Amino acid sequence: MFTGIIEELGTVTAVEQHGDSVALTVRGPLVVADARHGDSIATSGVCLTVVEQTPETFTAFVMKQTLDMSAHGALAVGDRLNLERAASVGDRLGGHIVQGHVDGTATVLETADGDGWRRVRFSLAPELSALVVDKGSIAIDGVSLTVSAVSTEDTPPADAWFEVSLIPETLEATTLGARVPGDRVNIETDVLARHVRRMLRLDAAAAAAGAGARAGADAFVGLEAR
Repeated sequence: MFTGIIEELGTVTAVEQHGDSVALTVRGPLVVADARHGDSIATSGVCLTVVEQTPETFTAFVMKQTLDMSAHGALAVGDRLNLERAASVGDRLGGHIVQGHVDGTATVLETADGDGWRRVRFSLAPELSALVVDKGSIAIDGVSLTVSAVSTEDTPPADAWFEVSLIPETLEATTLGARVPGDRVNIETDVLARHVRRMLRLDAAAAAAGAGARAGADAFVGLEAR
């Protein structure tokens, strides 16, 4: 479990192909200072497990599903990553509940600088639209942020978008300050929103099944009455 408050900017030092998986080595002296084999570290929003480490680096295996689902499939030596260690019991929850299980990716559509802050607009995949709300929480490349605007319900699904507003600290302390239109980022929606959507879908399916059963029973009764 993470909070989306980035601790360190790491650098990819090695990307080794192992079949359809990748062994990713990242330099992050702070996050490995107390890391142990098997610990979880969030890398730009993707939760990875430490399998090897040195005083300054850690190595983790990235499976095919993660490579397909996230922007990690395009990582190369020299790329920067937002790093965060798993939250410990008793910590303040400075951001929001972040699992490190990304829902997919989004693309930077445009940026606009304000007086000391930056507005960034991202594409929004149709399957995620219902999970992103104005003033709701979202993790972008592992950074806990608040949605400052979102496209309306009548926007064509292919054109859906959402925006966040980044303060100077976020621009300087994370990779988001270097993002430009066309860049892909990892997206994790609010876990509570995902649970609500699942429950609504199950309720709708149960209601449909119940309606079908009632219709079948009514038809049977009608035949018996003839």
